[in-house]
Amino acid sequence: MTELAFSFIAIILIACAIPTIILLLSSFLGKKKDTIVKMESYESGVKNVVGSVKERFSIRFYLIAILFIVFDVETVFMFPWAVTFKELGFDGFVSMIIFIGILLAGYIYIIRKGALKWD
Repeated sequence: MTELAFSFIAIILIACAIPTIILLLSSFLGKKKDTIVKMESYESGVKNVVGSVKERFSIRFYLIAILFIVFDVETVFMFPWAVTFKELGFDGFVSMIIFIGILLAGYIYIIRKGALKWD
């Protein structure tokens, strides 16, 4: 067996062993007090749930999700661009300015829709 294969198998074994050991230790050492509140279907303390499962969410939740995706995508694309900035030259700089402009347009859209106002 090669050294690379041995390393791979060792990492897999360690990755499986550590969570298993932690779960076993927590089950043996942890407190086990089953109370009536813990056994209820809702642990929030609400006895009677009001409303339907099919309620519509506010548009703010979706706009915050869009905002998260905008900044997540920006980070994913800007890091490799920053690493290879010198090799890309002026064309790479212009393409990143266009990319940031598109993201800025999305950010302005979210601000105008009021996603960041939690009144």
